[in-house]
Amino acid sequence: MRTPDHPYAGLPPTAFWRTGVAQDDPFAPAGLVRPRFRLGRDAMVATAGSCFAQHVGRALHGAGVNVLDAEPAPIGMSPAQAADHGYGLFSTRYGNIYTARQMRQLVEDAQQGRADPDQVWARPDGRFADALRPTLDPGGYDTADEVIAARRLHLRAVRGVLASASHLVLTLGLTETWADRRTGRVWPVCPGVAGGRFDPDRHRFLNLRWPDVIEDLEGLRTTLHRLNPAIRMILTVSPVPLTATASGDHVLAATTRSKATLRAAAGDFAEAHEDVDYFPAYEIVTHPAARGAFYAPNLREVRPQGVATVMAAFMAAHGLRARASQDAASDEADTRCDELLLDAFAGRG
Repeated sequence: MRTPDHPYAGLPPTAFWRTGVAQDDPFAPAGLVRPRFRLGRDAMVATAGSCFAQHVGRALHGAGVNVLDAEPAPIGMSPAQAADHGYGLFSTRYGNIYTARQMRQLVEDAQQGRADPDQVWARPDGRFADALRPTLDPGGYDTADEVIAARRLHLRAVRGVLASASHLVLTLGLTETWADRRTGRVWPVCPGVAGGRFDPDRHRFLNLRWPDVIEDLEGLRTTLHRLNPAIRMILTVSPVPLTATASGDHVLAATTRSKATLRAAAGDFAEAHEDVDYFPAYEIVTHPAARGAFYAPNLREVRPQGVATVMAAFMAAHGLRARASQDAASDEADTRCDELLLDAFAGRG
């Protein structure tokens, strides 16, 4: 047998752009998903992350996977009302978690049982909101004490979910965030957008870089293992572009930077830890051979067909199959995204 002349001789079709991408079927990408470990039907899964993570949780549930829900909706609440109040979107009512830092701080709070009294925002209507999940209760709270009491219950639920989960599926969405200059606390939306008041002397813009994301993921994993040494992580990167950017760059360049940073960090972090895997949801939706077919006309929302393709690839790789009754169109309509509030400010500058 002749020895190859160089390392590229004899590589599989997936190693070459022509055969691996240009001639590939984007609706059934071949060889793109190669899980490090399987997510079986006996798994107990916690989900968290940005808006796209809501699709992941519903699809896993539709496949019969035990997706944990420690804060279910009250009996008698309609599905629309439940979603508006953050029920059923993730494994607890933490709302959308856009950055690795936000997730790290949440898990640290849960592990320590720390409900920060400073994280209460006054609303223009005289009511109060939880600064760390400001859109979760549209009606707000009567007092700041009620906010803190509700948050203590929430953190207890977070701690319980993460202590019992076999896997955490986390979808990373953004690198841009806003932080408290004194404490380093970050929020899901900029103060003043959904409550509170923006104060340039107290609030600062952050655009997390690769070392920042890696540090946050390492800190998150360390804290998770304090709660549950056996838990495994599956990371994805949301294919949904930024609604708006405060970086000063064009939103297209800002989106590319953010997703490139998250993709690089997620991949490197997964390579460094045997209990962490990366799932290429971002690559499937942005597959060049799809020619944008997975995006809605606004070029931001992912069509139901795109969500179905992503989740079919995930299920197949893990030996699972989605139930035929899953309604992808309804799944898209029910997605709640805090950052869409920023779109109201388009054209006002």
